[in-house]
Amino acid sequence: MASGPGKEKSVNPVLRISQLDALELNKALEQLVWSQFTSCFHGFKPGALAHFEPEVKAFLWLLLWRFTVYSKNATVGQAILNIQYKNNFSQTEKYQPLSKHQKLWYLILTVGGRWLEERCYDLLSHRQLQSFCRVKHYVNFGAGLVKLCTLVNFLIFLQKGTFATLTERVLGIRSVFCKPQSVRQVGFEYMNRELLWHGFAEFLIYLLPLINVQKLKLKLSSWCLPVAGLCDSENTLAAQGRECSLCGEWPTLPHTMGCPHVFCYYCIKSNYLVDMCFTCPKCGSELHGLQPLKYKIEMTELHA
Repeated sequence: MASGPGKEKSVNPVLRISQLDALELNKALEQLVWSQFTSCFHGFKPGALAHFEPEVKAFLWLLLWRFTVYSKNATVGQAILNIQYKNNFSQTEKYQPLSKHQKLWYLILTVGGRWLEERCYDLLSHRQLQSFCRVKHYVNFGAGLVKLCTLVNFLIFLQKGTFATLTERVLGIRSVFCKPQSVRQVGFEYMNRELLWHGFAEFLIYLLPLINVQKLKLKLSSWCLPVAGLCDSENTLAAQGRECSLCGEWPTLPHTMGCPHVFCYYCIKSNYLVDMCFTCPKCGSELHGLQPLKYKIEMTELHA
C-alpha cells in the first residue's frame, strides 16, 4: 500500500514462522549463488579458490546486500514473503525505513562477521606459537559467547516474536509486512480433481492385477479375425510353420499345442503361465500339451 503525500504506511507484525521461512530462503539463495559461482571453475586446478574462499564469499554477499537490504530494506527471502525491515528505534509506530548507519552495520555484522570467523580459523589453525595460541583462545571464547547470545535471543524470539536474529536486536531493525495481509480465497477445484484422479488411480492399481489382460487381448483378436474369415494363404503359411500365431514373426523354437498352428516356445509358454485355460487365438483349441515342431525347410524357401 503506497503512502500518500500526507499519509504514512502502517506496520503489520510478522508471524514467527514467516520470519524463520525468510531466513531459510536467504540461506538457500546463498548456497545457490555459491554453487553456481564454483561451477564456473570446474575446469581449473582443484583448490584454486581454497586460499581466497572467504574473500570471494564476502564479495558475493556484499553484492547481495547491495541489491537487497541497501536498496529495498529487505532480504531476498523477505521480499518473497512480502516482508521488509523497519527502523525500530523510531518513536512512531508508522513505517520508517532503515538508516544508512543501520544498513552499514548490518553489512559489517553479517558479511564481515562471517568473513572474520572463516579467515581467523584459517590463519590460526596453522600457527603454533604461544602468542597465537592465546589469540586463538580469545577468538574461540568470543565465538562461543556470540553463539550463546544467539541462543538466548532465539528463546526470546520464540516468546515475543520480534527479533529473529541477534543482529536485528542489536541494530534495532524489525520485520514487518509491506502491506496488510488480506484473507486469501482458496479454491478447491484443483484439489478435488487431484483427489478424484488419485482415487481412480488407486482403484486401477487394485483392479488391473485381477484382470487377465493377455487373455482378453486374445479373445478380442479371435473375434476380430474369425477362423472362417482367414484366407487360405494364411492357413497355409501357419501350417508350413513360417509364422507364430501370437507374435506374427518367424517362430523361435517352434512348438504346437495340438492344433495346426505354430507358436514360438516363449510366446506360448508365457501365455500358458499367465492363463492356465489358454486357447489358440486362431482356432480356439485348448492347450493340452506343448510339442516341438519338426519340419524341414529348404534354404531356397527362406529367401523366397
